[in-house]
Amino acid sequence: MSIFVLLMGFPGVGKLTIATELSSLFPAKIIDNHWFNNPILRVLDDDGVTPLPTGIWEYTGRVRQAVLDAIVAYCPPPANFIFTHAGIDGDERSARTYQQISDAARRCGALLVPIRLLCDEEELARRISTPARRDRLKSIDAQASREKSRQARVFDPKHRFTLDLDVTGKTAEVSAAAIQHHILSVAAGDLGSPAPA
Repeated sequence: MSIFVLLMGFPGVGKLTIATELSSLFPAKIIDNHWFNNPILRVLDDDGVTPLPTGIWEYTGRVRQAVLDAIVAYCPPPANFIFTHAGIDGDERSARTYQQISDAARRCGALLVPIRLLCDEEELARRISTPARRDRLKSIDAQASREKSRQARVFDPKHRFTLDLDVTGKTAEVSAAAIQHHILSVAAGDLGSPAPA
């Protein structure tokens, strides 16, 4: 059976870094949310701080759906994927993105394993300020990151296989190992085993 791992967390939490580590432990193709966003964001004069036009996300959603349709059409099982998503609880667009990925998993007959990556406000602000993020058209606004941490929650799909993982004091390697343990437990039907610290 194919497994679709969905890493969700605020910008700067380390979704792509953890996905890269996880792919060395769990054979899977990484589908980063910026693959959908960047072809559209490159059209704009985005500085990583100024809020983006609201309507821009409709275009990135179309790109995402095209990629998911291609996965469904051309990837035979047991092809595994690790998706990243900067979803916010209570946000319609975040819910729609989750639904797109969930539907693709269902159409592929894949097991969906959502992971909520949580992080302390100050650590998140420190991580988001990394200059290398700008090269990949990612947000670098530390103040906006702090405000989001105070006012919002990482998207919660209310899925029975969801893992909440606080990555504040964890390296990407330790986080990836905890996620791998959870995936193996879910795949084995054993959700009673605690993930390693």
